[in-house]
Amino acid sequence: MALGLEAVAFDVADAIEVATFWGTLLDRKVHPEAGGAFVPGDDRQVGLRFVSTDTERDGRPRLHLHVTTTSREDQQHTVDTALRLGGRHLDVGQGPDEEFVVLADPGGNELCVIEPGNRFLAGTGRLGEVTCDGSRDVGSFWSNALGWPLVWDSGEQTAIQSPLGGTKISWDAWGRPALDPTERNGPRFDLVTSQLAGEAERLVALGATRRADRPHGIELADPDGNRFDVRAG
Repeated sequence: MALGLEAVAFDVADAIEVATFWGTLLDRKVHPEAGGAFVPGDDRQVGLRFVSTDTERDGRPRLHLHVTTTSREDQQHTVDTALRLGGRHLDVGQGPDEEFVVLADPGGNELCVIEPGNRFLAGTGRLGEVTCDGSRDVGSFWSNALGWPLVWDSGEQTAIQSPLGGTKISWDAWGRPALDPTERNGPRFDLVTSQLAGEAERLVALGATRRADRPHGIELADPDGNRFDVRAG
């Protein structure tokens, strides 16, 4: 398969600030870009891209990341580091007995610092999971599009993971309506391929909608209407 996931991208008010937070927390380099910043991943860890925008969000989480830890001390150190970098504690209705810690990054995006020994995220690496709103159809679509197996498929909850292991990407419908497909401030996938025309046709056959041609690629939408970009590379 000639299609690769370069990054999950999302819009924030200050891309450099948020990218610096995540780069430090995940021990990765930050690469400034025109209008944003890129925090690269690798074969097992998903990359993150942040795009500066003044678009107001409706308060609904658009990207929620799970950071794993190896011990209680590591979990506390990770929380302390996140707070020092500009994060804050966040109440999303979690109970007092929950072992994970819910925070928000400087852009208001939710993250959970996961307790050691969590089975679902065992062996995933530091960035254990990228969670998104989405139907089962969209999880199945991305499994086929990327060639990543479904590692969770229950009701309206799905998760995929690279055959090499590492970060999981999950979707949950949460009983919420789909995002407005005209919006661009939800999470987006940035893909690269050496076979742009052929991969675009394959994605359409899998259920994507072709939206627009770009100078270096093509914009499409997945079955839930979420836009994503494929570029030659």
